[in-house]
Amino acid sequence: SIQDFSKAMSQAGSSQFQEVIRQELEYSMKVELDKILATAHSNEIEHTKKDLEGFKKLFHRFLQEKGPSVDWGKIQRPPEDSIQPYEKIKARGLPDNIASVLNKLVVVKLNGGLGTSMGCKGPKSLIGVRNENTFLDLTVQQIEHLNKSYNTDVPLVLMNSFNTDDDTKKILQKYSHSRVKIYTFNQSRYPRINKETLLPIAKDVSYSGENTECWYPPGHGDIYASFYNSGLLDNLIAEGKEYIFVSNIDNLGATVDLYILNHLMNPPNGKRCEFVMEVTNKTRADVKGGTLTQYENKLRLVEIAQVPKAHVDEFKSVSKFKIFNTNNLWIALSAIKRLQEKNAIDMEIIVNPKTLDGGLNVIQLETAVGAAIKSFENSLGINVPRSRFLPVKTTSDLLLVMSNLYSLNAGSLTMSEKREFPTVPLVKLGSSFTKVQDYLRRFESIPDMLELDHLTVSGDVTFGKNVSLKGTVIIIANHGDRIDIPAGALLENKIVSGNLRILDH
Repeated sequence: SIQDFSKAMSQAGSSQFQEVIRQELEYSMKVELDKILATAHSNEIEHTKKDLEGFKKLFHRFLQEKGPSVDWGKIQRPPEDSIQPYEKIKARGLPDNIASVLNKLVVVKLNGGLGTSMGCKGPKSLIGVRNENTFLDLTVQQIEHLNKSYNTDVPLVLMNSFNTDDDTKKILQKYSHSRVKIYTFNQSRYPRINKETLLPIAKDVSYSGENTECWYPPGHGDIYASFYNSGLLDNLIAEGKEYIFVSNIDNLGATVDLYILNHLMNPPNGKRCEFVMEVTNKTRADVKGGTLTQYENKLRLVEIAQVPKAHVDEFKSVSKFKIFNTNNLWIALSAIKRLQEKNAIDMEIIVNPKTLDGGLNVIQLETAVGAAIKSFENSLGINVPRSRFLPVKTTSDLLLVMSNLYSLNAGSLTMSEKREFPTVPLVKLGSSFTKVQDYLRRFESIPDMLELDHLTVSGDVTFGKNVSLKGTVIIIANHGDRIDIPAGALLENKIVSGNLRILDH
């Protein structure tokens, strides 16, 4: 088992012995992968081979690396000019001919994720967010609005996974007449490995039925290889495209920003950035987000998983590391091509342990797209307003974006002018609200939240029509009790508990 293996490693301590063990593991892995490949049909062999080759490289690196991959002593604060305030970028204004810079842009959305954490089957991008519009609808509307306003041709590229590809392609037919060219490519499909034996749990290439749990998409760091391998990268370069803007499809704040694009296309010092990461200031809610640091004279993204245990609290501190990565990234296409061809994109491996339904412990090896920042030349952080980071990970987030805190315009959500302060209320909905369908059933209409600071809801609670919430509202239905907030109710600084006893807060 792994424990015995690591014990033996530390006792032996001899690099020779470790090397022998590594070679044995790698050889066993190769044998198993060859067996899997042998089960592929002729039309699958090509891409299955590419996937398994990519996995082999990752596995090789996994065996080489030990412990957290950063040397804490080398971490420094980034130099002043390496993270620019958005205001400074914006102050440069826009070029006369916006269309000329827009026509060099491609929007890429990371669309590999399922809506399982919100109790939905199928791609997360197809969950309704606002007036029946899904994440995907809003994305298409935003780009269509850009293309119409400036008479441009900005395409949308979706990076799907084998989990989301079929459903996404079916739905794309509905946009066939919209003014956005939409392309898709697929992330790799890698085998999950048994935590004890470090061998794949799949016996053949199929990934349907009982085999769905044997495979996984290896994180969004896979974008570089799979974008390149799909041939789409070369096609877009041939069309004269120069930059991609990459973001998570569930981040509703990640709209195309013309000021950042102009900064990339017309850099003030004449030297173009190959990689821009949008960062934003941490609040107490963001202590786990990856942060930008200076490391061996390069900007480097450090994630919490890479931090040695003794320094985790320091990493989480809002005072030392003030910013975190929003995963809104602007990357030069030519640089991706160059680095991919040299096999020079270096991303730390994230080991993601999972327990399958049957109780088997597996690990999946992943990488993160932003971690590649250190491989690019002349990279830059831009400290953007919090409004560019509006991810919807839970139904609590969904409640915020569906409410009157935001208004929807051409697919973009902006905070309502009527909100007195620019921060979002803190909302915590209990487990009865986790699944989207339960959540929707519990609100007859979304409450007025313009003056809300904090909402906590726990237990069996429902909301009637036209409820208003202000200040701090805490609603707790005890086990076996049910609380129905009546239609038209105004709750301002209230604690509601038991069977609807309303107390002043």
